[in-house]
Amino acid sequence: MSIKLNSGFEMPIIGLGVWRMDGKDVKNLLLHAIKIGYRHFDCAADYKNEAEVGEALAEAFSSGLVKREDLFITTKLWNSDHGHVVEACKDSLQKLQLDYLDLYLIHFPVATRHTGVGATGSALGEDGVLDIDTTITLETTWRDMEKLVSTGLVRSIGISNYDIFLTRDCLAYAKVKPAVNQIETHPYFQRDSLVNFCQKHGVCVTAHTPLGGAVANTEWFGTVSCLEDPILKGLTEKYKKTAAQIVLRWGIQRNTVVIPKSSKLERLKENFEVFDFELNEDEMNTIKTMERDYRTNQPAKFWGINLYA
Repeated sequence: MSIKLNSGFEMPIIGLGVWRMDGKDVKNLLLHAIKIGYRHFDCAADYKNEAEVGEALAEAFSSGLVKREDLFITTKLWNSDHGHVVEACKDSLQKLQLDYLDLYLIHFPVATRHTGVGATGSALGEDGVLDIDTTITLETTWRDMEKLVSTGLVRSIGISNYDIFLTRDCLAYAKVKPAVNQIETHPYFQRDSLVNFCQKHGVCVTAHTPLGGAVANTEWFGTVSCLEDPILKGLTEKYKKTAAQIVLRWGIQRNTVVIPKSSKLERLKENFEVFDFELNEDEMNTIKTMERDYRTNQPAKFWGINLYA
């Protein structure tokens, strides 16, 4: 099951996110994921495991497990490389051992002090606050992103963590329209206005925290996951599915791409088994009542500034 992007390419509606995957575990996890049926992998320079992902992909191709054209590979431009887009993309391609990317995203709509291509630093000023570069506009960054398409390094380009205002601006100045906006969205943070705006204007929405962050965001940010919500319990019993499977199915039925992350082999399989049932309209509306406007991904903890304020 896939969604056709405005660039004309098909994007699998479920993928595997590799955020916080330990380098030593990546190869085994990705190869198992491919055997399960995953064909979409979401990476980022900032995850600091592109090289390990590249080793897994190289083995998958050389062993005949899959062909390059069978997979959809996404990675992202880090904040400190906004003035070095082409070089950063080439650095990611080298680490991933690929000739082209299916999708390249601007990870956050902010340029920060450059710390070296691919270094993905989040340099802080003397005041302990993220050192934001005010000399590079997002339009300038987008123009460089468009060059990646014209030179064949990237098939589709997109944005991540953009609100309605920034998405609208990008649509206005873009010669190559953003194919995707990757955002946090889950039952506790549904963001219907942003999701609907993007879809209305032909921008596919990818949910980068489709399960509300679960254990990972609880550990890092002290947030609460939606998976423990009692509303989901009745649905898990009816469909003989886990809360995670119910929430992923909800995301898919909103026509959003979901990219859950897991480092457990049994969870990889479980998260992929979401195509053998369908929530009815009443059940979709019941989950809609779970909305809390509750963001779980909180980088301000590390940056000393709330960029969402």
